[in-house]
Amino acid sequence: MNLNELKRIYFLGIGGIGMSALARYFKNAGVEVSGYDKTPTALTDELQREGMSVIFEDEVALMPKEADLVIYTPAIPKDHKGLNYYRENNYPLQKRSEVLGLISADKFTIAVAGSHGKTTVSSMIAHILTQSGYGCSAFLGGIAVNYHSNFLSGNNNVVVIEADEFDRSFHRLSPDVAVITAVDTDHLDIYGTKEGIDEAFLVFAGRVHEEGFLAIKTQQSINDRLPVLDKAFYSLNDIEADIYCTKYWVVDGGYLFNLSYYGKELKGFRLRIGGFHNIENAIAAVAVAKELKIAEEEIKAALASFKGIKRRFEKLFENERFTFIDDYAHHPEEIRVFLESVKELYPTKKITAVFQPHLFTRTRDLADDFAKALSIANEVILLDIYPAREQAIEGVSSQLIFDKLTCPQKQLITKTELLNTLQPKTDLEVILTIGAGDIDKYLTGIKEILRGK
Repeated sequence: MNLNELKRIYFLGIGGIGMSALARYFKNAGVEVSGYDKTPTALTDELQREGMSVIFEDEVALMPKEADLVIYTPAIPKDHKGLNYYRENNYPLQKRSEVLGLISADKFTIAVAGSHGKTTVSSMIAHILTQSGYGCSAFLGGIAVNYHSNFLSGNNNVVVIEADEFDRSFHRLSPDVAVITAVDTDHLDIYGTKEGIDEAFLVFAGRVHEEGFLAIKTQQSINDRLPVLDKAFYSLNDIEADIYCTKYWVVDGGYLFNLSYYGKELKGFRLRIGGFHNIENAIAAVAVAKELKIAEEEIKAALASFKGIKRRFEKLFENERFTFIDDYAHHPEEIRVFLESVKELYPTKKITAVFQPHLFTRTRDLADDFAKALSIANEVILLDIYPAREQAIEGVSSQLIFDKLTCPQKQLITKTELLNTLQPKTDLEVILTIGAGDIDKYLTGIKEILRGK
């Protein structure tokens, strides 16, 4: 398929973070783009403002019959009328991952994979390349605050892609440069076992060009089986790593830090976003930038101007009484690191964590780990499970996590009860919203409650 000849593309699931980046890419290239999604969101509103027609009803009569390509997300259910119409009438159908593979096939590709951290690392790399003048286009899994978008358009042949392991999407890519941030237990509905996950990441590593480069975090389960290629092992504080942080200081809610880079100390890196895990994310980005021969001072300047990602350690409100931070964390390890970072920044404050579990399978498979991570907080307000693409599983609910929580205070409520639960509370200090579902619909309401207290 020659993507350059396409005139009209229809997206089934256009409001997804990955799908919308792809839609923006084609719109930017002059293609007529339209799509369907289940519900209106701030992101679909933006796509409409950018000139893309979006419908929210699964009605074939409303869907265009003239489409050179239909791109769909695996989250679209098998009984979807639109998907079945296009399939039965022999329209060209491609998954998002297949199209990304086609786009990147003849480009210098930097792909960032991992169980968590990939959105921040890929955004940091894209920002360094853009600010330094190296240049790139980028498909990101979050809204980069510097650009108010999940898609960056460059004028060279370099592309930065967040390489998603769900549905084995990252196996469609053949990177010149790759990053693997973590190989943790997740998506067991796809891979079955941790060993299956490991094998998938090894396949991804094996797709890196022979002359390419891989940066991977130390102490991962696959590290002794990686293919033979140029690689760097990085870490926040593992002194056996090729690149690691030697010292950091908390400064104005962010960090000043030094690095050891293959035995040489590099001083004076600055991050203006919270979360000590973001130092480690920055180290991965530095590893890639140095591999691309970007000057150290340009890397430092770019990192210092990086404003973060929407819903990644995003501080939404702060005054003398309250701090309100929102984060997309939806895996136990992400939650653990997020809560430990918050505790480091606010060691004397009470931390109230509101968590919305994402997926029935993930809740079932990782309930013990969720409870252990969440119990770092002083109080947990646990919401019902956000199902996303899944059907309910009998016997699986947020109760599985709730029963194992060991924090001093805990409540189990529905999401519609959240604002009424927070309104009368008099013991709030640091409030956190955590999760990858639709918890972000309540952020404005929480800010209004805090402003009124």
